[in-house]
Amino acid sequence: MGRLFQFFYKYRAFFTFLSLEIISAWLIIQNNQYQSSKYFNTSNELVANVLATSNNVKEYFSLRDINNQLAEENAQLKRLIQQQAKSLLNQKLSLIDSNRLNSYTYTSAKVINNSISLAKNYITINKGSEDCIEPGMAVISSNGTVGKVKTVSKHFSVVISLLNITEQISSLIKPGNYLCTSQWDGVDPLLIDLKYVPRHVKLSLGDTIVTSGYNAVFPEGIPVGIVDKFELKEEALFYDVKVKLAQDFSQLSYVDVIKSVQKVERDSIEAITIKK
Repeated sequence: MGRLFQFFYKYRAFFTFLSLEIISAWLIIQNNQYQSSKYFNTSNELVANVLATSNNVKEYFSLRDINNQLAEENAQLKRLIQQQAKSLLNQKLSLIDSNRLNSYTYTSAKVINNSISLAKNYITINKGSEDCIEPGMAVISSNGTVGKVKTVSKHFSVVISLLNITEQISSLIKPGNYLCTSQWDGVDPLLIDLKYVPRHVKLSLGDTIVTSGYNAVFPEGIPVGIVDKFELKEEALFYDVKVKLAQDFSQLSYVDVIKSVQKVERDSIEAITIKK
């Protein structure tokens, strides 16, 4: 405490000068309209900038919670759409098959690891068996198809990415509903190959590729991408087609895991029939 008094005493001339300057400035501001308005406008602008910066920092640190909330709301909206479609069906305002409306459930999840530069890429999400996730479930994003659940632990799941040379997805070309197969060639993470498109099909740039729904994993109509380029060699049976993916996997943050409620029943009856 004594040193503090010594400090003030030592620099008493400076502090006296500073105090007089502050008093003078205050008197000028108080007694002159122009200086007063300038001071308050400047101070208000400064305070506003500080508050804006503070709010931006708070919003940044709350983005994780906001994104989690949006993902949960997205999954809930999908369920509401199904319920609404069922209601329209009951009112004879829809021709959609009623069995299909209750065929899928959705669980939102956050991507916590994702590779796109390997030949066999995988994605890790923060939901597992505790959230009723099982191997074989489809995974989509708000933009389109993502992959299929491979392995599951209590709190995490590993997904086979669409950017995996071993992964194939039954697809349809819109318009026309031509059946084909989507499979990555391991080169460009923005493009995927479209296989087994016969030469009689009339392709156009920009044609939409969606899931066919034939394998009971993915619902029908989930976007895969659009036709980016194609070529038909003179004696080839099938087109060479490149599709620009609907989902940019380098920007993947949140996904929905889809459970096919009727998959077990469907697989069972198909297996029994094939064995006969």
